[in-house]
Amino acid sequence: MKLIIQIPCYNEEEYLPLTLKDLPKDVEGIDEVEVLVVDDGSTDNTAEVARKNGVNHIVRFKKHQGLAAAFSAGVESCLRLGADIIVNTDADNQYKGSEISKLVKPILRGEADIVVGDRQTQTIPHFSWAKKKLQKLGSLLVRILSKIKIPDATSGFRAISREAALKLNVLSQFSYTLETLIQAGKLNLAVKSIPIQTNKTPRKSRLFSNVFTFLTNSGSNILRTYAMYEPLKIFLVLATLFFVLGLIPGIRFLIFFFSGKTGGHIQSLLLSAILLIISFLLAVIAILSDLISSNRKLIEEALWRIRRMESEKVEKREKGQSS
Repeated sequence: MKLIIQIPCYNEEEYLPLTLKDLPKDVEGIDEVEVLVVDDGSTDNTAEVARKNGVNHIVRFKKHQGLAAAFSAGVESCLRLGADIIVNTDADNQYKGSEISKLVKPILRGEADIVVGDRQTQTIPHFSWAKKKLQKLGSLLVRILSKIKIPDATSGFRAISREAALKLNVLSQFSYTLETLIQAGKLNLAVKSIPIQTNKTPRKSRLFSNVFTFLTNSGSNILRTYAMYEPLKIFLVLATLFFVLGLIPGIRFLIFFFSGKTGGHIQSLLLSAILLIISFLLAVIAILSDLISSNRKLIEEALWRIRRMESEKVEKREKGQSS
């Protein structure tokens, strides 16, 4: 059983050594523990610091691409390296390395495909009131859309089984945390949350510069991911909304028409026609997008099979080398 701990990094030469020092060398139930650092186009000496601190594998971007891209590249590399379990953690030492053994246990016991560390943000004193409320709101939305009860959906401290990693596809350019959970719910993966302890972070988050940026990026990410899996629901709701809005001025015009007061009310008829046409177009889009969604599922199935075959090749090669 092989565990690879991946750490997405961007200009983390100052805090990375502390994070690496805190990582466990041995984990109960695991035969091999390795560390992979994804250098997301850092302009400092992050990669060199990782190398000097004994990191097993380094993936380096020539240009900064963002957290989601770094996470995806790390997962792909971990799969190629034959990881049975992948643990993702942050480079700023927010998450305690000693909690990794607790994080992987549900996967080792066969109880979960993905395990998310619950920071219990409501009890963290250095988290602002706004950050606590936003985290709670984001987790509530993910719970509604994915049918997965995760109290800390934005937590980046998570363990992923090999099978789950083969199925997940991150398309966002902002963050992977919310998207992967919605995907997991739609793919019927077993997701579990466990409470963890955290360290006080020495700096503010670099993922977003202000609350507005976080809300717009996270909101659009959630909506796009859900629409990707449930386009029929999204567009039918919109079509129904415009249909109802179109009926209101239409009924108003008919009332005046049958009362013999048609003068000056042609605007209601025009508005009704426009809204009803929009409703019809949205209904057509709903059907077409559902067909596209079905095609996407077939593509995902094909991609999963390709990854599975590549995974089996890696396993055979490692067995051949060991023998």
